[in-house]
Amino acid sequence: MNKDFRRLALMGGAAMIAIAAGAPAYAQSANPAGSDEAQRADAAATSAEEANNEIVVTGFRAALESAVATKKETDQVVESVSAEDIGKLPDQSIAESIARLPGVAAQRIPGSGRTSYLSIRGLGPDFSTTTLNGRLQTSTNDVRGVEFDQFPSEIVSGVDIYKTMNASLVGQGLVGSINIKTVRPLDYGKDVIAVGVKGIHTDAGKLNPDSNTFGYRVNGAYIGQFADDTLGVAVSASYADEPYQLKEERSWGWPGAGTATDPYAIGGLATWNNSTTVKRLGLTGTLQYKPAPQWTATIDAFYSNFKDDQTRRGVELPLVWGGASLINPTVEDGILTGGTFSNVPAVVNNHAYERRSDLYSLGGNLRWDGDNGWSAFVDVAWSKTDRLESILETNAGTGPGSEGANDTVDFVLRDDGRMFITSNAIDYSDPSQIVITDPNGWGGGAPNGRQHGYYNNRTVDDEITQFSAEVERELGGDVLRKVRVGANYVARTKSLTPDEYYLELSGGRTQAAVPSEYLLDPITNWVGLGPVLAYDVQALFDDGFFNALPNSTDGVRAKAFELDEKIAGFYAMADINHEFDDGVLTGNIGILAQHTDQQSNGFRVTAATGIEPISDGDKFWDVLPSLNLGMRFNGDYVVRFAVARQLMRPRMDDMAANFSYGFDQTRGIISGSSGNPRLRPYRATAVDFTLEKYWGTRGYIAAQFFFKELDSMIYRQTVDYDWDGFPLPDPRATNTLGEITTPINAKGGELYGVEVGGTLPFETVVSALEGFGLTGGASYTVPKVSPGNGAPDEDIPGYSRWVANGTAYFEKSGFSARGSMRYRSSYQGDFTGLGSDRTRRRIKPETVWDAQVGYDFQQGSALQGLSVFLQALNLTDEPLISHEGVNEALTLNYEEYGRRFMLGASYKF
Repeated sequence: MNKDFRRLALMGGAAMIAIAAGAPAYAQSANPAGSDEAQRADAAATSAEEANNEIVVTGFRAALESAVATKKETDQVVESVSAEDIGKLPDQSIAESIARLPGVAAQRIPGSGRTSYLSIRGLGPDFSTTTLNGRLQTSTNDVRGVEFDQFPSEIVSGVDIYKTMNASLVGQGLVGSINIKTVRPLDYGKDVIAVGVKGIHTDAGKLNPDSNTFGYRVNGAYIGQFADDTLGVAVSASYADEPYQLKEERSWGWPGAGTATDPYAIGGLATWNNSTTVKRLGLTGTLQYKPAPQWTATIDAFYSNFKDDQTRRGVELPLVWGGASLINPTVEDGILTGGTFSNVPAVVNNHAYERRSDLYSLGGNLRWDGDNGWSAFVDVAWSKTDRLESILETNAGTGPGSEGANDTVDFVLRDDGRMFITSNAIDYSDPSQIVITDPNGWGGGAPNGRQHGYYNNRTVDDEITQFSAEVERELGGDVLRKVRVGANYVARTKSLTPDEYYLELSGGRTQAAVPSEYLLDPITNWVGLGPVLAYDVQALFDDGFFNALPNSTDGVRAKAFELDEKIAGFYAMADINHEFDDGVLTGNIGILAQHTDQQSNGFRVTAATGIEPISDGDKFWDVLPSLNLGMRFNGDYVVRFAVARQLMRPRMDDMAANFSYGFDQTRGIISGSSGNPRLRPYRATAVDFTLEKYWGTRGYIAAQFFFKELDSMIYRQTVDYDWDGFPLPDPRATNTLGEITTPINAKGGELYGVEVGGTLPFETVVSALEGFGLTGGASYTVPKVSPGNGAPDEDIPGYSRWVANGTAYFEKSGFSARGSMRYRSSYQGDFTGLGSDRTRRRIKPETVWDAQVGYDFQQGSALQGLSVFLQALNLTDEPLISHEGVNEALTLNYEEYGRRFMLGASYKF
């Protein structure tokens, strides 16, 4: 372990011990090893309070106490968030709630601003796994990372993040495993009906005439017990119709040398008004049956229907890379900051995006707990996602190719990195001047040389079948409390099928005015170009205004892939429980052996046969030992130590048996990219050390130190490649010597850091401050990652060096108020590029502020059971900004999402 990490550990440990020593001490809870983790978490929010003869808290404070109890009693390093009540997770989405935990950060989705992806310990969604009630879930994208907005917050009872692993966890991650939990009706122990409604408003304005700024969410839940509490039923439903508005500016890039004579100058500019409507139906159901004290049968079902419709309208300005002429340039620090571009062949864009996904999840569990110390369970699960994504693009301008009139634009580069147009000549809202056509002759690859639009249709299917079984024996020994052995099997199949078309005007026309019945009110361009032509692009397409000509080129067909994985695991574990004079030692030690059989099917291109199918894969074993120890001292101190071998499976698109290539006009070479069906997982040896101080289950402070020796990482490496024998992608490609970029396994390096977190109710310090408190944390992560062979250090996708979040709250006598912030430093984020391919860009640091006030009508009131609240999200309208390379002044993406307000009420009876 290197010196920097040891120094961090010593400094953090000394600070935590000093803080804890000066804080008031509370007696340690009886039986710290206690019962099983799920039972501890369910009872913790009330039992600790009742044991101290204190008032039982509810709402956000009760949710915090339940989360603290889970963290305290679990033998691993875990972070937890619990619902305040049935259908009341603290935030509008699961991702936002999880992002308020120590060491966790959220990424807003470029293009909509929704919070959907999560990073744990500084690393992005490619390095963690997600389960629902302990079962792996399919994803609605091309990779493994779950998009959390598929799971409505109203149907979730809690979320646990395991930062250290044990041998029984299915689908371990390199930095964490996220388990989403739904209600267990028999454990809940009482009948309840809950309903809720929320109204939503986005203050960014109505950026497109056919969009909305108001939406809503409704939800309901029922929990009941029958047959002398041997049969339990829990069902819930949630429906959302939510608007999102986004102002987007996107740069093509910044050619130049960064000098006064050859400054960085914008290659081209695209500006968009984006309006999105998300409609999501979420359904859950759980049936529990306990015919005898020893037997429990549980069946879980989850369904999500997700519809994401987006309209994008704007103008694209080809500038330096489009042949525009520059006069009167202003240069500052080697960057073009102002001037006039003439001969600008602008393109007016009206695009429509549709995304449809259905996610199904079904699981059954049968558990036997004998009265002789033996117990066992068997669990069967199935998850499936069907996703259809279409992108409909149309082009308009003043005329086809060189026949149209070009614009002259004056511009300045603002301090926030946005390019702003101060004047221009063309009225882009005039339907007699702006017609549907191929303004820049971009349709050279189209069958008839005309590309008036493009239609990209992608189908993704993902399916998981999972089987788990375990046998456990209570030993009752002085050190070993119980032992268990088990097995699990996971079979997964994921496929991508592309279907793309060139669009040309019907009737052989080279240009056509938009018929008046399809015209809408013009949009207002937000970067200074004035009003812009808007029309119903989907109606035009549906009514036969275009001919759709299949793009059957090899490059499109080669995007398709199918990946099959079969993973069989066998594990053995022993749970530790040993009492000392000053406390109790708990923990577990185990080993997991996994066999992987992976196979990928795709396409390759040869000169002799054109495109042909290929299949490739690999088989291998992994052995993953783990140890988790927790020394629980009198005075509510806990010291933990964990060491484990960890792995995370590669991105599924990186494992695709296919490749595509094209002509790089800038460098004049053939350049391609491919997948690698023989990729092995990310692998690491991990060490964790934590210091924790608790006040019963009401609060805690903790310092968590971690170190990972990255034995195997995955890099995209670019190597020289001779394309001789392949069809030339462009007439200008006269040299077959080019390059190809492909994923590889290589030595990783190190990752280490520290997390400081806590929940502090102020009454633990000053009783007069009852109801006030703070919760949150901060983390600092340092990677030293290089693929070796003299290559430079890699920038890990999703990695942020600093992550911080915090919530200040007050809750008493039914009234509640809280303000929250979350911060993450710069990181590499995923964006959608040409042809829906992923591209990564560096995103600037961001801080997002939220607030909420509410009131719960108290017992005895005529409105008992009613809660009302008002939420304000993204209060400072924090933009998402990406930039080119290390120069933050060279903006590539600038996105403003506006503020969101939610007014809601829930009623429980």
